This record gives sequence, C-alpha cells and structure tokens, in this order.
Amino acid sequence: MVDGLENVAFVIEDEPEDGEDLLGRYEGVDLTHRDRYGFGELPDRIVVFRLPHLAACDTEDDLRDEIHTTLVHEIGHFYGIDDDRLHELGWA
Repeated sequence: MVDGLENVAFVIEDEPEDGEDLLGRYEGVDLTHRDRYGFGELPDRIVVFRLPHLAACDTEDDLRDEIHTTLVHEIGHFYGIDDDRLHELGWA
C-alpha cells in the first residue's frame, strides 16, 4: 500500500481548523485524477488529528488501532477510493 505513495507528506495536527469531526484528512489530487507532478509542486498531505484520536480511545492499543485505520483510510483516498467503498471494506 505504501510502495505507490509518491509526493505525500504525513502531518499531525491537533484538530481540524474548520471544526469538522474528523480523525484524518487527505488533501490533494488522487491518483485517478492526476497526470504527473510538475517541478516545484507541493506534496499531497495526509493529516492525522491528534486530539480527536485521544478523545476516541481509552487505551494505547485502541489508539494504535485507530491511527492505523485512519492512515489506511486516508491512503485509500490517495488511491482514489471514496468513503462509501472504504466503509464497505471496513476502513471507516
């Protein structure tokens, strides 16, 4: 899954600035809609929100599992998989 990632930055932020109830966010153009990167283009970003993860998890093991799920979910968006399909696959 990570072998195909190209020009993606992984970022941790406290919480979404827009107040949305999210654990993570993919910001960029997924592979199904992009050509090639040009010179000097900024990378896509996968953002993991720290505070919502901490609020949702009771144990360190739960936190690890939830972060893993969030990362797989957001990487799925990089590959062009929409939320409905990710939910069907169990990565919601």
